[in-house]
Amino acid sequence: MTEEVVIAGFGGQGVLSMGMILCYSGIMENKEVSWMPSYGPEMRGGTANCIAIVSDNKVSSPIISKFDTVIALNQPSVDKFESMVKPGGLLLYESTNVITPPTRSDIDIVGIPASSEAAKMKNTKIMNMIVLGAFLKKKPIIKFENIIEGLKQVLPERYHHLIPLNTDALNKGMELVDLATADS
Repeated sequence: MTEEVVIAGFGGQGVLSMGMILCYSGIMENKEVSWMPSYGPEMRGGTANCIAIVSDNKVSSPIISKFDTVIALNQPSVDKFESMVKPGGLLLYESTNVITPPTRSDIDIVGIPASSEAAKMKNTKIMNMIVLGAFLKKKPIIKFENIIEGLKQVLPERYHHLIPLNTDALNKGMELVDLATADS
């Protein structure tokens, strides 16, 4: 198993954290991982993306141009990365922030209203965990309990009291995938 993912959005949406959580969690399962962030000098509000690779085999290069999964948290990311999903791959996008949804017919496209769900859960900062939960439902490449352990590694200790909320957000993302799949 090798899963090559690019996660993209605006700085401050938790793009880099999502990739780090996937990679730390992969390490806990003795998988090979690679995490390569890319962001503009403005950080928060600018564009950011990261490539996360989780594999049972050695990762030959972190630099790739086609992905098994694209996770897009805004319209510019959908526009930039839609063409980079391998045929048969997954494009998971945050539907609240995307006006023009992706249109390819050779990939699995799933839109999740993670921002509006995060607002309903009274913490907009968990939007990325909702999306991560949706990804893990579609592609269960890492065990849920290891994602929680990875979250503990990435989240500074002063925020560990928010782990139950983040766990709820991951579960909400999994529920939203079931709803999105039922609707299509």
